Amino acid sequence: MQSEGTISADSLKELFSSFFYQRWNALKPGQKALAKKAWGVITYKWRWQIAMNVPYLIVFCLDRTIPAVHEFDLALISSVTSKLPIPQFITSSIGIS
Repeated sequence: MQSEGTISADSLKELFSSFFYQRWNALKPGQKALAKKAWGVITYKWRWQIAMNVPYLIVFCLDRTIPAVHEFDLALISSVTSKLPIPQFITSSIGIS
């Protein structure tokens, strides 16, 4: 049984933002500069990670929205299986007989 709390999501958000705002204002200028540099390094790495994953995101979106992608995959698999002998355990694991 869940109990109903008196803190709403908005008031919780206000508590967190006021806490971090007070902590930020309590920092010395040198500490603020160091924190900004550290945050810049972290977000730089996040931006690189996002940039490296964009091609996979595009393929994922195309896979969801364009059914011709699957037709191409099946055509590619069938052309490969007719030219190259694929071992039986691999064809059974990917569903080609």
